[in-house]
Amino acid sequence: MAAPNDQPLIAALDIGSSKVSALIAARDGEDRLRVLGTGQRESRGVKRGYITDIEKSEFAVREAVELAERMSGVTIDHVWASYGAGGLTSEIANIEVELGGHQIEPSDIEQLLSQGRAALDRGDKMVLHAHPALYTIDGAQEVQQPVGLHADRLGVDIHVIAADPAPLRNVDYIIRAAHLGVKAIVASPIASGIACLSEEERDLGVALVELGAGVTNVSLHYGGILVGLRSIPLGAKDISDDIAATFGVNRRDAERLKCFYGSAMTSPRDNHELIDANQAGGEDASEPVRITRAQLMTVIRHRVEELTNEIDKALKSLGFSGPVGRPVVLTGGGAELKNIADYMQGVLGRTVRVGRPRVLPGLPDAHSGPAFSTLVGLACIGASRSGDIRDIALGTIVRQAPAKGVLGRLIAAMKGGY
Repeated sequence: MAAPNDQPLIAALDIGSSKVSALIAARDGEDRLRVLGTGQRESRGVKRGYITDIEKSEFAVREAVELAERMSGVTIDHVWASYGAGGLTSEIANIEVELGGHQIEPSDIEQLLSQGRAALDRGDKMVLHAHPALYTIDGAQEVQQPVGLHADRLGVDIHVIAADPAPLRNVDYIIRAAHLGVKAIVASPIASGIACLSEEERDLGVALVELGAGVTNVSLHYGGILVGLRSIPLGAKDISDDIAATFGVNRRDAERLKCFYGSAMTSPRDNHELIDANQAGGEDASEPVRITRAQLMTVIRHRVEELTNEIDKALKSLGFSGPVGRPVVLTGGGAELKNIADYMQGVLGRTVRVGRPRVLPGLPDAHSGPAFSTLVGLACIGASRSGDIRDIALGTIVRQAPAKGVLGRLIAAMKGGY
């Protein structure tokens, strides 16, 4: 199978704590992004989002990509990869130049962004994204397109997302060890937000909670960009591990119990429903463990309560609090737990919904759930022609600095309104 109209191939690779998934897409004759093939393998060399075993991680990457290539009938050379472990930071850099009152030309924008690159001086963080968010001219704020206007001063707020360099290098290393190039490493909250949040939500203000297997990322989106984030070292896999440890079953069966019988909400009939589970290390013919659904719910609720409390703390630390409640969107594999959105809505006191990735032609139903939001978002980023100045900033180092400038003031005002 050839790519539609021989359009350039776009390959996405999501390396998570529970699975490694790959997607190959290209634009079709109607300029839509069409999925050509997907692949998925269990992730055995990643814990809490960090690479912990090079050989196992590389093997999972190879197999997932090969499955996608086999389905699509094409071979890929480069991928857009995700990064969702801790250590991500979100900062604002404000740059301004004097123009002397003349009409703004494209060369002035280039000079401004060039100075922005120089402002991202060396420190202990590696830049993943450096995106010009808002322009200012002589104090006028929220200028979307300054070219052609006259001004004495031209400024820009550059939104910068950075991460610790060593874990990023490990992600880069295992991909290259699998004989693939790396187009870019994208922060997973950015990719997931693009996949499952509407433009209006991202503009008006929304919190995205990405419930991964080993890490939960809480990100605040406002004005069309990500403006703050926190990482929590807890995830859906912790629920499965609790079930396995409590009832003496293997992890695979604990995952099955969680998916088929688990819920974040309890009901009176849970005391009367019995569930069979296979004992860990037992003989094939051994008697299964018999538990009530209420016992299972007790274990699940304990961990869900802990996770929800941590999410609430993260939201408050980001300024997402107050009498006016803007929505929370849950995504990631953990969002597939039954009734988890209803439970969190009751605890957080906000509208909570499950965010699923946008529908792409050719995307299999098995890959259309919230667990694949990051993967779909990566493909959308690879296909977009956005104003991201990644070519200017990628590979540089940024020192953390307090938010300032018009975007910083808008973010502060927005948080105050929550």
